[in-house]
Amino acid sequence: MFAVRRLLLSCKQGANQAASFLRGSSRRTQSFNYSQSTRQGGTHGRTDLKPQLPFGTAQTYSRSRARYAAPALALGFTGFLAFLHYNDERRAVPKGQPSRSNSSGCGCGSNTTVRGPIIGGPFTLMSTQNKVVTEKDLRDKWVLLYFGYSFSPDVGPDQLKMISRAVDKLESNHDQKILPVFVTLDPVRDTPSHLHAYLKEFDDRILGLTGSASAMRQMAQEYRVYFKKVQEDGDDYLVDTSHNMYLLNPKMEVVRCFGVEYNPDDLAQEVLKEVTALSQ
Repeated sequence: MFAVRRLLLSCKQGANQAASFLRGSSRRTQSFNYSQSTRQGGTHGRTDLKPQLPFGTAQTYSRSRARYAAPALALGFTGFLAFLHYNDERRAVPKGQPSRSNSSGCGCGSNTTVRGPIIGGPFTLMSTQNKVVTEKDLRDKWVLLYFGYSFSPDVGPDQLKMISRAVDKLESNHDQKILPVFVTLDPVRDTPSHLHAYLKEFDDRILGLTGSASAMRQMAQEYRVYFKKVQEDGDDYLVDTSHNMYLLNPKMEVVRCFGVEYNPDDLAQEVLKEVTALSQ
């Protein structure tokens, strides 16, 4: 019963508001007055009827347009940013046949074969032996390239262990040499000496690369690697990163990308597939 009374009351209020709106519209329509003006140099007796809006109507119309203009501009700007983000994601995905399996976490499917140098570019960095290293120094080798940082508490060490074991399996079981390369995303703390001591704990074969902040940022952009400082507390902080790992052929072309879901056996098997396919 209470709900019925509330419904009737709402209908009555809605009817009253509609009637008030119609009466107001009628008064505004009747308030239009027309001014008679005689055209100069024209035929006598001909008049122009010019409607004049009541005072304040133009200002109200302008305010109404301004009220809708701001949301429209904001919506357009949001759409523009979404287009840029989508376009950047398209550039970040390597060219190749996408897998139907789960994403590897680095922009392509776990079994995606990359065709063409879509990811990558020239770089000039510093090795842990304080020697300048460019992309030309890595040519004519199969390279397993990993982006991380030495202060990573969990994912980084696990990835380095997996790389080391996979390289061992490829060398001992298939006589296939792969050069593991570790590129730091934290050049401020990962100096050549520090990085050398850190990588030595995992595998002496891993080539560590560091450099200036601008050089590291440029290489990260070329290889579509995401990274950002988080949980900063003075000099202590973490780096949020996508943990990209790429397989590069002897022409320094990215042919595969791998995610953190791999284990040493699977990684070694997938790398061997690419090496064998190129040699055939």
